[in-house]
Amino acid sequence: MVEILKMIVITFIPTLELRASIPYGIFGTDFHWFNVFLICVIANIIIGIIIYVLFEWIIKLMCIFKPIEKLWNGYIDKTQQRISNGVEKYGEWAVAVFIGIPLPGSGVYTGAVAAFLIGLNFKKFMVANIIGVLIAGILVTGICLTGSNLASIFIKPM
Repeated sequence: MVEILKMIVITFIPTLELRASIPYGIFGTDFHWFNVFLICVIANIIIGIIIYVLFEWIIKLMCIFKPIEKLWNGYIDKTQQRISNGVEKYGEWAVAVFIGIPLPGSGVYTGAVAAFLIGLNFKKFMVANIIGVLIAGILVTGICLTGSNLASIFIKPM
């Protein structure tokens, strides 16, 4: 149980997410790789939902103050007008790919904020979140599993 909590905590850490929790689970615990994959992917999907909803709540709270609301609405309107064609055409798919690329600076934290800023509704964000996290989870798990086997080709046991 402690190892499961450790994987979940690592998944919840911004910039680490499942890019660190899956390798930890595969190499640092006795869990089967598929169980590690499921735990980390589910935790990562959940944190994406929390961030999207929390960000929306924080913005609504800040917009109680009229000057902040005016600035925010002006910024969002300009941003969404500039990118509206791309959002309509690629919206959730672009966010899914952004979440799915296991590189620093991408992931569900920045993907959730970006989805909110570009005006992606919650339902479309959920699709992007699930697809993106699955992509990232499959890539990281695949790299861990093949990387550990590939290393045995180059490193001879003594």
